[in-house]
Parts: sequence; structure tokens; C-alpha cells
Amino acid sequence: MRFIDYLDKGASLGADAPCLTMDGRDLSYREVQQLSYRIARGLDRSGIAPGEKVAILSGNDPVAFGCVFGISRAGGVWCPINPRNEAAENRIILDQFDCRALLFHSSFAPMVEAMRAGLPKLRVLVCLDAELPFAPSFESWLADLSDDPYQRETVDDLAMLPGTGGTTGKPKGVMLSGRNIETMTALTLMGYPFRGRPVYLALAPLTHAAGVLCFPIMALGGRIVIMHHPDIAEFLDLIARFSVTHTFLPPTLIYMLLDHPRLDSANLESLQCFWYGAAPISAARLAEALRRIGPMAQLFGQTEAPMMISMMAPDEHYNADGTIAMQRLASAGRISPLVQAGIMDGDGNLLPSGARGEIVVRGSLVMQGYYKNPEATAEASAHGWHHTGDIGYIDDDGYLYIVDRAKDMIISGGFNVYSIEVENALRAHEAVQDCAVIGLPDDKWGERIVAVVQPRAGQRVDTSALAAFIKQRIGSVKTPKQIEVWDDLPRSKVGKVLKPDIRARLTGRAGG
Repeated sequence: MRFIDYLDKGASLGADAPCLTMDGRDLSYREVQQLSYRIARGLDRSGIAPGEKVAILSGNDPVAFGCVFGISRAGGVWCPINPRNEAAENRIILDQFDCRALLFHSSFAPMVEAMRAGLPKLRVLVCLDAELPFAPSFESWLADLSDDPYQRETVDDLAMLPGTGGTTGKPKGVMLSGRNIETMTALTLMGYPFRGRPVYLALAPLTHAAGVLCFPIMALGGRIVIMHHPDIAEFLDLIARFSVTHTFLPPTLIYMLLDHPRLDSANLESLQCFWYGAAPISAARLAEALRRIGPMAQLFGQTEAPMMISMMAPDEHYNADGTIAMQRLASAGRISPLVQAGIMDGDGNLLPSGARGEIVVRGSLVMQGYYKNPEATAEASAHGWHHTGDIGYIDDDGYLYIVDRAKDMIISGGFNVYSIEVENALRAHEAVQDCAVIGLPDDKWGERIVAVVQPRAGQRVDTSALAAFIKQRIGSVKTPKQIEVWDDLPRSKVGKVLKPDIRARLTGRAGG
């Protein structure tokens, strides 16, 4: 399956049905197909050969997302560029990933103009919404091209080349094949509820999880309602207006949703599946979401094994008697049916149930490797398994628990302390909105446990009382020796807390 196959499958179920919707305007499946034919012809005429890389730099926009299918139709490889990246990171991605064409929104024109002189491999620039001195407009680029069916063959199965999160070091290009996306799509369709023709609300960036979740929706002929930017009030309005059945939010936005004054009066009856993932979530706030929102559904994956390493459908959040399964909310769900997963020690040995080690996976969900980086590929695939970099364990019922990133484990007083365990305890406190736990050098403890907490709106955090709360829940060894209260936490472009930035701020303060 190529990206165009999901579009064409949806069109076969109703070509005039709405496919992409934003600001009250619909593009039908037929219109997106016709757009993809024209884009493919445009890329061909511009000298872009099958197998070459084409980047898209835009916020959430139906035409920009429609370009994904034109790239696929032309036999090209989609390079999604996060619109929140800085220019330096985008330049690295465009250069190291050998991008030959860039389709971009005019809001990024100053960035593109500044970068283009240092990108000799970039041959084609097209602005999606304006005519620029250095780039034709999308409409003029496509003006005389037919929208009759057109398609070129690919040179291999490489479909997508996203960059790794890039919170440390340079981003690596993750080679995702059509088979990877097909496996992810199959897992989505078999693992979560889908009744009737789905309606998916995309608030998060389409360059990440919100985008790849569109493909299973399109395979069922569903509608994708796209939001420009995060707006919780509009999010609630759109669910009711379009009878939204499926959506995805990271925990930070779920917390904002739970704190919104209009949540309890909103009409959420149409929801079948509200996905959450991309970062740890507070079990207490997840239980609140189950009571106030309804069908929450977890997914866990990473760029190298997209979305569905493990899954927890809405009904798995409850016990047989209908009560919330609190003991399960801290898990990342069960290992997916088409994925092999294990827990491995540092010598490459697989460990038994309950033992902690690195989470490793293999199967058709796992990437082909890192683009032009055989050393990183070999390191990530040691012992024949893909190494996630996450520490965790699998219980006797097959549920996966993530206890830390390998690089974030703290050794304090000779004990291994997993930061996620401390963070989960902190998030259980009613005054804490979000938090991060790191280890800092300490003469007495080797590393002391330091927590930085972000209060919930209108709440005040008493650090002494919070320390006592943590001690009662997980013991004195794991209780932070230092608790800082910040109004907000530094975050990456996709909303993940940036622990290196927290560490730098704290150590800079200590050094100053």
C-alpha cells in the first residue's frame, strides 16, 4: 500500500463524500484525487524523479496535506517538516535528507529564502498560497496541468522520511516504508472501535501522529476535519458540529481540555475513540478523562515504529464490572498483535515477565533504518531487535509498563530510581498539572533527585507537603531532595518536556 492507495480506497467508497474539511470548506475524495494527479504531473515536469525526496513545510492545511498524495502519486518520498522547527534544524533536514523539492506556505517564506542559498540539492520551490520572487505559486505551478488519472511507479518501498524528535543532537532520517504504514494502519483498524463512516478531528500537527492516523480513516472513506492551531473551545465545538468519532491529543492538551470550563456542557456523544499518547499521562487525570470524556484509547510507539507498538482500546480501561481499571492506567497497553516485543538486558538477553530492561521490538512495523547512517542503524538494531531506548517491563497479562528513558535513570545513594515513577507520583497530586524529574550531581547521594513541577491553574504548590505526599506513595529513597515550582515547563515542538533544557537551567543557576 502506498499513501495514494488509502485515498483511492476511500474514493471507491464514495468519491463525492467529504475527505478533508477546514474552516467549513470541504474537499471531496474526488477533488483530492484530482489534486494529487496535478501535483504528480507538476513534480514530473519539474524534474523530480521517482524515489526523490519532496518536503512539505506548512501548518495544518488541507491543500498541504493533499500534497502528500501528489508526492506519492509521483513515486516520490514525503519528508514532513515540523512547522515549529527552527531554521537551522530545517536546513539540516533538507540537506541531509537530500530533498529535491520543497512545497511551503507563505508564512515560512522568510525562513525558506534565508535557507535556500545553502541548499544546492534543492531544485524546486513552490509556495502553496502566494506568488513569490523566488518561488511560483501553487496555482501557477499547476495552471496548465490535467487532473486526469496519472501515476508513476516507485523505485522501492520507501514512502516517508521523517526526522527523529531532535531533543538532543542532530535529527536522523527515519526510513518508513509503505509496509510500515500498512502495518500501522492494520493495527489501528483491528485494535480500536470503528462504527460506520468515521470522522476524525486533527488538532495536533499533521506532520506527526495526527497525520499518520489519517490513513486508516481514509481507508474507511472517513472525513478528516483539520484545525489550524490548538484551540480547546473550537475543538469542543467541532466535535459536536461534525459528530466527530475519533481524535488524538497528547497529554498536555488533554490536561487543558479537562481544565476547560465548557467541557462538562459539551456534546461528546459521537466519540468512539479518543486517542492519547506521545508522552506519559497522569493516571489520576486519565481516570478523570474517562469519567468526563469517555472512550479514551492509548497508543505507544515512536518514529522508528510508528504509533502501535502497544495499544489499549477504550474498553480495556475498565474492569469487568464497569469500574475504572486503575491498576492498568499506568501501563502503555498490550503489545500489538503484529509486533514482537521483549525486555532485554545490556548483554542482549531477553528477560522474563516482570523484569526491567530495555524495551525491544521487531516486525513489519519497524523502520528500514536511518537514512545514510549505517552506524546509528546498527546500534538501534543490535541483537536482531530494534532498541527503543525505553526502560520497562511486561506483566503476566501482557501489559507493557514504561518506567523511564534509559538515559533518564537516576542512581541516588546506590539505588536505581526511574524518573517516570516519581513523575507519576507527582502527577497524582491535585495541585500538579505537569512535572519533570532529573538527577543532578550531589556529593552525598551521587545524584540527587530534583523535581520541577508546573501547578494547575489557580493552585499553589506547597513543596514540603508535596514531598511528604511523594514519600508516602513511593518511599523516601525516591522522594525528590529538591522541588522547584515553575509556571511552565520547556517543551519540544511536539509538546514533550525538554529535560536537557531543565538540566541546563538548574545547573546554570548553580554555577552562577
